[in-house]
Amino acid sequence: MTDEDAEVTARLLTSARTALELFHEVHVDDDGALSFRHGDVPCAVQAMRLAEGLTVLSLTCVVAWDLPNSPDLASSAAERAGQGLFGTLGVVHTDRGMDVTLRYAFPAEGLDPEPLSTLLMLVVSTASQLRGELLARAEGGA
Repeated sequence: MTDEDAEVTARLLTSARTALELFHEVHVDDDGALSFRHGDVPCAVQAMRLAEGLTVLSLTCVVAWDLPNSPDLASSAAERAGQGLFGTLGVVHTDRGMDVTLRYAFPAEGLDPEPLSTLLMLVVSTASQLRGELLARAEGGA
């Protein structure tokens, strides 16, 4: 990473932090990444400069973890993923069950804090809604 890349990503992360702090308490990690919680959903934001003029923010939300490893629940998550979410839903099967993440990456250079916060909140609110749906289904309430 060049010094210019580092400066551009640092500026973008500062802008993202300003946008997020309108709604959340934000922690800046040692590597410059941002982390915060939206309800019970932990989230992280990173910036990457892919090319000159193309710097993206990557938002990852851990929707749920250690869910029962059931075909119905996996099918429900897959169905929800196809409903036009902001982001890509990931399902990982572990020894303890199923973990679900929501990831969204988008070009963010030049966005003011207000529209940036709107976009970020669309993603994290979707993650929180999905968490509620999956937990209800896992408990047999759906």
